Amino acid sequence: MQAPSQSPSTRRRSPEGSASISRRLLTLCAGLLIMAFGVAFSIKAGLGTSPISSLPYVASLLTPLTVGTATIVMHCAFILLQILLLRRRYQPVQLAQLPVALLFGYLTDFAVWALQPIPQPGSYPMAWLLCLVGILLVGVGVSFEVNARLVTLAGEGLVLAVCTVFGPPFPKAKIGFDCTLVLLSVILGLAGLGYLAGVREGTVAAAMCVGLAAKAVTRVVFRPAQSE
Repeated sequence: MQAPSQSPSTRRRSPEGSASISRRLLTLCAGLLIMAFGVAFSIKAGLGTSPISSLPYVASLLTPLTVGTATIVMHCAFILLQILLLRRRYQPVQLAQLPVALLFGYLTDFAVWALQPIPQPGSYPMAWLLCLVGILLVGVGVSFEVNARLVTLAGEGLVLAVCTVFGPPFPKAKIGFDCTLVLLSVILGLAGLGYLAGVREGTVAAAMCVGLAAKAVTRVVFRPAQSE
C-alpha cells in the first residue's frame, strides 16, 4: 500500500529554498545599511536630504529624538495609516514592515555616528560631492531592498494603500507622497526653527536621481543574476 504523500505544511523546506531566503534576507539587510549611510552622507553634506528622510531630520532638530528614532516613529505612523486605510483588506504579513523600520532606524543612527570623524564640507563643491555620494548610496540601497523581494518598506506600503483605496497610479501617488513629506518638513522647519532644514537643492537632486541610480544598479547587479 502506497504511503500517503506529505502535505505542503509538513514538508521540509529544501536547502535550496532556505539558501534563497537567506540570500534575500542578506540582500535586504545590506540594502538597509547602504541606505542608512546614504542618509548620513546627505545629512553631512548639509544640502538637504532625500524626501523620505527630510521629515525625520527636521524632527530630530526640534525634539530630543535622533534621526534614526524619528525615522522609526515615522514608519510606525505609516504602518498605522495603512491599517486605517485598508481596514479588512490589510494583510497582517505587512506587519513585517515594523522590524525592518526598527533595523533601518538603528542603522541610520549608526551611520550618522560613524561619519562623525568626517569634517563638515568646507566649500560648496565639497558639499555637493558628499551629497552625490549620499544620493548614490541611497539608490544602491533601494535597489538591494527592492530586489530582495521580502517586504515592502512602510513608506512604499502607504503609497500602495493609497493606490488601493483611491485608485491613482503608483507613480503619481509616489510623487504626491514625496511632495507631502517635503511640504511638512518645510512647514515644521520654518515654524519651529525659523529656517529651512533638510530641504534644499540636494532634496531636489535626490528626488530626481535616486530612482535613476536604483534602476542602473538593478540592471548591472541583479538582472544578470536573474537571467542565469
